[in-house]
Amino acid sequence: MAYQTSFPDEPPLPGSFKRKPNYFTTPFGFAPGELPVEKGRYRLIWSKACPWATRQMIARSLLGLEDAISVGTVDPVRPPPYRDERGERTDWAFSLDPGGVDPVLKIKTLSEIYLATDSGYEGRFTVPAVIDLKVRKVVNTDYFNMSYYWETVWKDFHRKDAPDLFPQDLREEIIALNEVIYYEVNNGVYKAGFAETQEAYADACEKVFIRLDELEKRLAKSRYLFGDRLTDSDIRLYVTLARFDAAYYNCFRVNKRRVRDYPALWAYARSLYRIPAFRENTDFDHIKIHYHLCCDRGNVLHLLPKGPDNSDWLPERSA
Repeated sequence: MAYQTSFPDEPPLPGSFKRKPNYFTTPFGFAPGELPVEKGRYRLIWSKACPWATRQMIARSLLGLEDAISVGTVDPVRPPPYRDERGERTDWAFSLDPGGVDPVLKIKTLSEIYLATDSGYEGRFTVPAVIDLKVRKVVNTDYFNMSYYWETVWKDFHRKDAPDLFPQDLREEIIALNEVIYYEVNNGVYKAGFAETQEAYADACEKVFIRLDELEKRLAKSRYLFGDRLTDSDIRLYVTLARFDAAYYNCFRVNKRRVRDYPALWAYARSLYRIPAFRENTDFDHIKIHYHLCCDRGNVLHLLPKGPDNSDWLPERSA
């Protein structure tokens, strides 16, 4: 079952950024035509820089799916010639692996498996991408719904003490909040960063901070977005907060305030970072490298900034 497969059209302002829809959206499940849930059959390709992919990795770790779903990691810097973030085709390389080859798929770039899946594919080569190892094809790139599948139909492979990230009694509320977080925060920063007119940028930027202000009030009264219960919504908000000061604030000019300037949001983000599943899947170096060297259109000299100092994400050491 797909909980959200397409996003409603918004009246576009001139120069607005519009994200392209996902191409591979077959859901995991047990009905005819759905992707079979089978241990060891799939490989999840991610970039440590990508918020959509990092979400899947945090859920995978929290749920204990490491033995069920293998992982391949791409370099944070995209290889030429596909380095344009403004609608041009992009690619990712497995240059972090020995010989620059994914040890399971035996490919050097993500485009190889996309084009092997569909030689006529004309979209972007995106992460997260789920590869079916039996047929050597990309089968799902639906980052919005993907974590819902890990949390529901993959339940038989969860570890015994795994948290219920998508509890039935909160499901409708989680879905509703996730859509707001997506439109106004997760994708909102990209609407600001990739806007091509002052009007579109100003509109997107203002909406980001209106929503962050509201979330600040909510989290001033609550440990997590839904009280004391860690849910899918927390993962979705966290991945943007983790990238905000190091990338979105400067690269995307979403610079009215930093996350560090919000007492409740900052405390919340740091509390999540202390959870191993969040901390081990957060790589500030990869985030900074990717956004400043691949996404910052003004950084024509490809200079990598020294800051921010991310040591303050960890709790203060006791004397």
